[in-house]
Amino acid sequence: MHSALTVQIVNPEGLHARPCHAIVSLALEYDCSLAVQCGEAVADGRSILSLMTLQACQGSELAFTAEGQGAEELLERLRALVSGGF
Repeated sequence: MHSALTVQIVNPEGLHARPCHAIVSLALEYDCSLAVQCGEAVADGRSILSLMTLQACQGSELAFTAEGQGAEELLERLRALVSGGF
């Protein structure tokens, strides 16, 4: 199953190491792939270093695409995580 979600970063510090860790920790709970896009850049949502290359700041939109078992549930949890400021 392939699912997608777009959310805006509300955290004033943007996508720094701690939020990247939170996203990866959540993604690793599921048996599915996770891609995260910001502008033209795409990162592996299961890799902290890859996510940090996005350099996403407050107000940036993150497009999450998950595929595999639990993809929809993962995206809903990611929506809450990002919308809540990580």
